[in-house]
Amino acid sequence: QVQLDESGGGLVQAGGSLRLSCSASGRTFSRYSMGWFRQAPGKEREFVGVIRRSDDRTYYADSVKGRFTISRDNAKNTVYLLMNSLKPEDTAVYYCAASNAYSLSYSENEYDYWGQGTQVTVSS
Repeated sequence: QVQLDESGGGLVQAGGSLRLSCSASGRTFSRYSMGWFRQAPGKEREFVGVIRRSDDRTYYADSVKGRFTISRDNAKNTVYLLMNSLKPEDTAVYYCAASNAYSLSYSENEYDYWGQGTQVTVSS
């Protein structure tokens, strides 16, 4: 069982930056691939990016590629989402999720544990 807790959300102007953190409970954090998803008002939740366990390879949605960066610190049981050049369309609740799979999956079905989410609002 893994519990995930996101933090770092808030209100930022377009063009600004935010760094989200996701802290995980347990001693097996390094065994999980960690994904970030987001859900905007009135829309379905969508994939943002993932960092794979063991080799830290990353994969991003086209909408955030080049602007967002995922990293992890296994010693701190934490994964980060650095968001630069934010746009109003990035406004959403952001969720982190943990997957047992050794994959760069964009499918929600591959993820076993989810956090409660943190709100990110980008003003124009």
